[in-house]
Amino acid sequence: MSKDLPSALPRRTMSQQGAHTRRVSVAAAAVLLTLPAFAAYPQEQAHPQDVPTEKLGTVHFATSCSPAVTPQFDRAVALLHSFEFGASIRAFNEVLAADSTCAMADWGIALSRWSNPMAPGNRSVVQLQQGKQAVDAAMRLGVRASERERGYIHAVSRLYDDFEHTDQQTRVVAYERAMNELVMRQPADTEAMIFYAISLVASAPPTDKTYANQLKAGNILEPLWAKQPNHPGLAHYIIHTYDYPALADKARAAAQHYASIAPSAAHALHMPSHTFTRVGMWQESVDANNRSMKVALESGSIAEALHAADYAMYA
Repeated sequence: MSKDLPSALPRRTMSQQGAHTRRVSVAAAAVLLTLPAFAAYPQEQAHPQDVPTEKLGTVHFATSCSPAVTPQFDRAVALLHSFEFGASIRAFNEVLAADSTCAMADWGIALSRWSNPMAPGNRSVVQLQQGKQAVDAAMRLGVRASERERGYIHAVSRLYDDFEHTDQQTRVVAYERAMNELVMRQPADTEAMIFYAISLVASAPPTDKTYANQLKAGNILEPLWAKQPNHPGLAHYIIHTYDYPALADKARAAAQHYASIAPSAAHALHMPSHTFTRVGMWQESVDANNRSMKVALESGSIAEALHAADYAMYA
């Protein structure tokens, strides 16, 4: 009997342990799926002073849209940087409701529709159609936008161009090149640099074990983060940039700070566990994902809660 196990607990064979783990995973999923219904009741009794202040980090994205929507637009971009895609789409739509001429709100919707740029699977036809509709709307409004803004709209259009016949990797690389061109034309635009950096990671060939794209992205992101330490996209994308066994240690600082930058975003609470898992910080991974599950359930994001539960279970 192992000294690490209480004597009352029998040993399990590997097959029994695997079956047990699967049962626990299914049970955890079932419990998570039932929680939002119960969570709704105490929320109905909440008083305004009980509502926590939203914290998503500090982002400013200059646009030619009405100055009145600037705070809303910056919030939408902050949500996008933390991969809160459903919330960012709603936020960009709120910008359009206040300023129907804001082409960049449709740009934000198109990029949000693309979802996680690191997700390897092909996007669904419905997802691509929705993204293309947002691109088309942005282009219609873009005649009144600035040259810089039209550069962003052109770049995101590359993700959806001729998606019926052009493979996804080709379109991802085309987006990365368009963002690079935008950075060359707008060298003072730090937001362009940030989106370009994560596009480098997304377009990196999985067979390249020199990690050339990732290291190039890191060289862009790390100096910017030193200047903008409360920017959610910078900490987030540094974690993604180094989310490989050979590079993971480079993301420790970002992983240890991202959750405090954007604690209102469930994904921001989960994402540090990518690094914690790779470097063996198991308790930190468990704690991060437990916090993420709580926020995800409070906001009704079941997919994010299950994703965090998966990481917590592994840790």
